Amino acid sequence: MSASARTAARRETVLSPLERALDRVGDRWSLLVVEALLDGPRRFGELAEMLPGIAPNILTDRLRRLERSGIVHAVPYQSRPPRMTYDLTADGRDLASALRLLADWGGRREADAEPLRHATCGTPLEARWFCPTCATAVADADAPTERVL
Repeated sequence: MSASARTAARRETVLSPLERALDRVGDRWSLLVVEALLDGPRRFGELAEMLPGIAPNILTDRLRRLERSGIVHAVPYQSRPPRMTYDLTADGRDLASALRLLADWGGRREADAEPLRHATCGTPLEARWFCPTCATAVADADAPTERVL
């Protein structure tokens, strides 16, 4: 099977939850833009300052992609020339927990890294699946890989 046939066949299959998430925010700059917006709305220039090394055309592209995906909302504050303030939507704010986990995971890969700790007792924190209805932690083996309807 050729590479193009495999790609076409892949498009016909149902994407996993992780694949769907990566389709929306699956690159370095998009995740960094979301992180920069976690503290509130920012203008383009402020974002560019917060993300050293990002080219203006890349920042524009990522903001447009995130807006099309419903992660970022652009609000005009000037019409000539058009200028926007960017803010996270509710979906974008939902990414905060995932970004914290990813940042913690990345930080723990450093030799001198200190794990996130519980402020009360100092124990390193762990991420767990949790069922709020049953009020119990769910083991990874019991967590579904597909959505249960």
